[in-house]
This record gives sequence, C-alpha cells and structure tokens, in this order.
Amino acid sequence: MTAIPALHTPPTAFTPALPRERAFVFVGERLWLDFVNTDSVRAYDVLRDFDALMSWFEAAALVDGERSQGMRRRAREQPSGAMATLVDARRVRAALRLLAERGTTTGSADQVRMDALGEINRVLGRSAGTRRLERRSDGTYARTFVPVGDAFAGLMIPIVESAADALILGELQRVRRCADSRCGRVFYDSTKNGRRRWCDMATCGNRAKAARHRKKLRESAD
Repeated sequence: MTAIPALHTPPTAFTPALPRERAFVFVGERLWLDFVNTDSVRAYDVLRDFDALMSWFEAAALVDGERSQGMRRRAREQPSGAMATLVDARRVRAALRLLAERGTTTGSADQVRMDALGEINRVLGRSAGTRRLERRSDGTYARTFVPVGDAFAGLMIPIVESAADALILGELQRVRRCADSRCGRVFYDSTKNGRRRWCDMATCGNRAKAARHRKKLRESAD
C-alpha cells in the first residue's frame, strides 16, 4: 500500500486556557512536525501537563471534545497513567525533534533515523486497537485510531504514523528549521523551488524583513 502523507490542516492557533503568547501554532505542514514544535526550544514547554497535552490533541483535530473530556476524567481516576503518558509523549517528541533536525544533514543521520524508527515501532507495537475513517462535524473526514484496553496507549498513534509517512515517502530532505536563530520551529517545505526559510512569514519572516529594513536605513544614514 502506498503511504499517504499526513497532511495537517488544523486551525493556525488555538488557546485553551493558555496566555495569548502561548497559543498552539500549526505551521509545520505535517502533524509530527507540529508536535515537535510544542517543545521547550522557545523557552517553555507547551505540554506542561496532561491537560495541556489533551488540549493540543483537540486543537490538532485528533480527538473531539467528547473523547478529550473522557480522557481527562480517566486521567483524574488514573493520575499515574496520565503522567506516564505525558512522559512518553515527551520522549517521542525528543526523538522526532532529532529526526527533523539531524535526520539527513549530520554524520550521525543514520543513527538518528534508527533511533526514531525504534520509537515509532515501540509506540505502534504496544497499541492494540481499530483504525477507522470518521466524518467530522464540519463535513471533512479523518483517520482515527480507537484503542482497545489501555486508552492512554493509542494517543500517540497519529503522531508516529505521520513521522512514519515522512520516512516512507522520503520527506526528510524537505524538512527545515526556521532561519530565525531565535526560533526553534521546524516545517515541511512544500514550495516548488524548495527555498522556504521561515516557519511563518507573519512572524519570523516579518521580523527578518523589518531587520533588513532597519539595517538599510542605518547604512543610508552613514
């Protein structure tokens, strides 16, 4: 079967009980890259607790409100299970961050890919359940995974499947880190010429443009 890239088109930002500056941002163009972008490279960790993890899954349209609330109830009943899930999500994210940044361009790229492969297969191997195609309330369709047994175990399935698609389809060559040194976001470059530099023109791109303008003004004043 031919792999289908995990295209990701959730809203650009979602702020469930988070300060405005800590909005969920989706600029990676692939689900696994948007998940990587939740890490602490930008001075804070978006996934600060299990509730925040579920808010991110809901913002990314991976779970609906009903399932999200159900998982939160389960987390209150089984706090150790919820904490283990959060720790595991961060572990997967760390491996995928390395895959995004070092999976093709460093001398250790082969080892980085093997480590990511191990994490992907570890998550896939422990999660029993049923894959379904479901219709969303807005009329669109999405693939879902309904776990059997441990409800926590299936949460990371869509993330690792998205990363698996990147490996299968050879997409790593098009994965970029934002050219702004202050930004740690990564993204899939879908442009025809493969020369996209910024995670988002509205933020990092505009900052670079403004900096160039200020430099030109200073030079002209000298």
